[in-house]
Amino acid sequence: MRQFSILILIAMLGLPLGAQSKEEQRVQNAGAVMKEILNVPDDIPRQLLDKAECVIVLPSVIKFAFVLGGSYGRGVMTCRSGKDFAGPWSAPTMMALEGGSFGFQAGGQATDYILLVMNARGADSILSSKVKLGAGVSAAAGPKGRDVSAATDTALRAEVLSYSRSRGLFAGAFLDGSTLRPDNEANKRLYKQNITAKEIVLQTKISPPSAAAEMLSELNNRSPKNRSS
Repeated sequence: MRQFSILILIAMLGLPLGAQSKEEQRVQNAGAVMKEILNVPDDIPRQLLDKAECVIVLPSVIKFAFVLGGSYGRGVMTCRSGKDFAGPWSAPTMMALEGGSFGFQAGGQATDYILLVMNARGADSILSSKVKLGAGVSAAAGPKGRDVSAATDTALRAEVLSYSRSRGLFAGAFLDGSTLRPDNEANKRLYKQNITAKEIVLQTKISPPSAAAEMLSELNNRSPKNRSS
């Protein structure tokens, strides 16, 4: 009876019962997606990853449609820490992707997205508030493979380069019209305090959760130094 009462109390307080929170699961899923995509033969060009200030990983974004289409996803963002983005990859901030499109559509689909944030202005905008890709922040489908010489000028000038993986296929992705914003409520639940996305990522005011170990290890191994300058 006593054990049963304790279980009821835990449920009422919303405490995890020996399991990860959904925020920790989100961070861990992002790490798994990051590792898998960086290990496909025709992946994100190393030259671009080395020049990226930040990386956003959005696992299993849901696209839904019934006359009006839309998308909904939750993920994480990590940046190179310290002044001028010169340090190791930071603790992750939770992020939200939302967007819509019009047209006759049917069905639903889950897609993994990885976004490279290529300059400080783009990083600052995304970490500060809700931004619209293609409007508030310039965005383009990222080139893939070993050689980026064939990339268009539009892609090379974009503040955000986006990639997708769906049904095993990896490719550049167009996300114009979608919005990105820091998920402050999720950050509060993950870090157990009120803290902004900028404080987490740029000011390194907090240590990364253990769930971020795989993602940060992969990025620090693959791209330990910022070569954007």
